[in-house]
Amino acid sequence: MTSPNILVKGPTQSPSRVMKSETAAITETALITGASSGIGLHLSKEFARHGHPLVLVAPVATELQEIASELKTAGAPLVRTIAKDLEKPHSPQEIFDELARDLIYIDILVNNAGSAHRGKFWEIDIDDDVSVLRLNIEAVLRLTKLFLPAMIENRRGRILNVASVAGFEPGPQMAVYHASKAFVLSFSEALATELADTGVTATALCPGPTDTDFLEKSGTLGTRLFQKTNVMAPQHVAKAGYQALMAGERVAVPGVANKIIAFSRRLLPEATLAKMTERIYVDTTDRTHERGHEELKAAHGR
Repeated sequence: MTSPNILVKGPTQSPSRVMKSETAAITETALITGASSGIGLHLSKEFARHGHPLVLVAPVATELQEIASELKTAGAPLVRTIAKDLEKPHSPQEIFDELARDLIYIDILVNNAGSAHRGKFWEIDIDDDVSVLRLNIEAVLRLTKLFLPAMIENRRGRILNVASVAGFEPGPQMAVYHASKAFVLSFSEALATELADTGVTATALCPGPTDTDFLEKSGTLGTRLFQKTNVMAPQHVAKAGYQALMAGERVAVPGVANKIIAFSRRLLPEATLAKMTERIYVDTTDRTHERGHEELKAAHGR
């Protein structure tokens, strides 16, 4: 269900007029999916800090409304919220149609929304796997297909697709998730080549393990991935993604360790990669002290 078109703005100006003309003349309007939590929330904050008008998309209207007020305070001149479940195939078209009716031009499309389920492939319900594909792949395709033509016609625009270092390798215990991110990475790199000389850029953001609620939702909070490896703060990932997008980079891998991992993954045999990845998704067994979100927040200065 669509939220009541929440617009956080000055009291005397028409919302669509500001978004379309005056504000757009100052900076670029960004649409961000999965904007209510995790990397998407911190991307929203990063765009707000740089003064971008925002269109935020996530399933829960009340969460978006709270975030809209916060982002206005952070520097966004205008924030619009659209509550949509992007696992539903018709949602991207409904988002596009709503913005088109109000003459809102999207300069920057941020395809961030994503999900995952941990476990052996045959033990995970097929509906859960399909939901991952719909959100991680189909929604990215549909939104890009809808918003890209106008960018090409106007010879300006940017697309940021949130992939993952998981896209560089097969992922036993997270097979469908890794496959979906491999698609996003490959798609983004191909699209960037096709868009050469159009005035539009495509960037794939490939973070490694990041301290967000995604770890808990995907069932990886207790694995070696989270408990034993370096985990980045989401605000650092968001900053790196924003900078790469604005610079027109094709692929951005935040963090030195993640860069090394991504580079090595393109050199090692697939069977070796799969075995290495499988080990990080195993539950830790020596839990004399279990790492938690609060501990990481303290370490990251949050």
